[in-house]
Amino acid sequence: MNVNIDLSDKHEETTVIIQAREWSPELEALVRQLNNTTSGRIVGVSEEQSIVLDPNDIDFVYAEKRKVFAATTTKQNIELKMKLYEVEALLEGYDFTRFSKSVIGNIHHIQRFELAFNGNLCIHFDSGNKEYVSRKYVAPLKEKLVMGGGSNAT
Repeated sequence: MNVNIDLSDKHEETTVIIQAREWSPELEALVRQLNNTTSGRIVGVSEEQSIVLDPNDIDFVYAEKRKVFAATTTKQNIELKMKLYEVEALLEGYDFTRFSKSVIGNIHHIQRFELAFNGNLCIHFDSGNKEYVSRKYVAPLKEKLVMGGGSNAT
């Protein structure tokens, strides 16, 4: 992929031009990230204090007993005052993907995964956290990893 940047006073506004042979999932993710105008910060609550979380500090987000929690890279579980689908929409441009009906995970923090006896995947994160991917979501996760996500570049 070539990246060309032309900085000049003659340009009145920023314009992004993408030239490609065909539409691809990488282009879709790039356009989604370019269009993402939200700050990407999530506010959680721990011990009656509000905590601002950066998406890059989250391994996965899960729902449990009608509450939503973020499992961080520091192994903290911080409650989020949002629904899981709201968090998923907010984290869409940060390479989070569904692991199960109640979990979304950050593919950039995956260290390794192993097949469990029931067809699920056990995901091990760089931080030592682990979570399971249900069979329904194994193929989409593998496809996302192969298509360029999960480079551990963060």
